Amino acid sequence: QVQLVESGGGLVQAGGSLRLSCVASGRTFSSTDLGWFRQAPGKAREFVAGIRWSGGSTYYADSVKGRFTISRDNAKNTLYLQMNSLKPEDTAVYYCAIGPSRPSVTITAMGRYDYWGQGTQVTVSS
Repeated sequence: QVQLVESGGGLVQAGGSLRLSCVASGRTFSSTDLGWFRQAPGKAREFVAGIRWSGGSTYYADSVKGRFTISRDNAKNTLYLQMNSLKPEDTAVYYCAIGPSRPSVTITAMGRYDYWGQGTQVTVSS
């Protein structure tokens, strides 16, 4: 049974930083693509950032580009999201997701991920 557990969320003032972590158990990160998504109240879940197994390419939503950094530690089966210059509109529940490495499939699509974490709340006050 694969489990993903996120941590690192919390309450922060605008302009502050947080680092989210996602630890996987039940499988390794070998040959997987990984992603972070978020869902604000009353809104659909949306792609935030992704990182491929093949080549380690990273991808970001336009809204977070230049402020957020996704990274992975395959030896520790851990995915990270460093969030800087946070804005109130970044407030959401953040989810990590894992799926098989598929270089030809867009990393932004939720349907390509097989397992999801339970989410961690990030609240940014103005």
